[in-house]
Amino acid sequence: MKKTIYNPALKETIVFNKTSIETDGAYSELEISLEPGGGNPMHYHKAYSELFTAVDGELGLELKGGKKVMLKPGESCLVKMGENHRFFNQNGQRITFTNKVVPGSTGLENTLRILCGLAEDGLYTKANIPSNIYHMGICAVMSDMRLTGIAGLVTTPLVKILARLGRKKGLEADLVRKYCI
Repeated sequence: MKKTIYNPALKETIVFNKTSIETDGAYSELEISLEPGGGNPMHYHKAYSELFTAVDGELGLELKGGKKVMLKPGESCLVKMGENHRFFNQNGQRITFTNKVVPGSTGLENTLRILCGLAEDGLYTKANIPSNIYHMGICAVMSDMRLTGIAGLVTTPLVKILARLGRKKGLEADLVRKYCI
């Protein structure tokens, strides 16, 4: 299994410092390098909390209510289960940070591997999401990533249906086999 992966769509390199399996489920620890302009959409997780720590450069976090926090190297921010958040790089140079997920999440780890693989294989839309709607649903459910606001209210039931249908078609097993083993 690869320890380092790259997602060209999201402009990020991810190193798995510790996987959930290696810590008996206690935590997953990732080191993420994010290119200028990189980041993810507002979302939340019900299954785990995340501790973000800036290592090199300034990491941007947007939290509930649009509050923005800029972390300098050595500074951390804990995002608890259920709290809206996103990370971003608004600087002109690459930044690096760690992301500690508690408890550990093999689902998140596998989703990151799958998303990187799909992006590298050119299977993303111009909006930087998987072009196959079943893949999108499977990854959202597998990683426990839920969009916020109106988008979340509208898409969450649909995403769950797409994930269920994609699993029935054997697509989740195909994705794990291709990108995670």
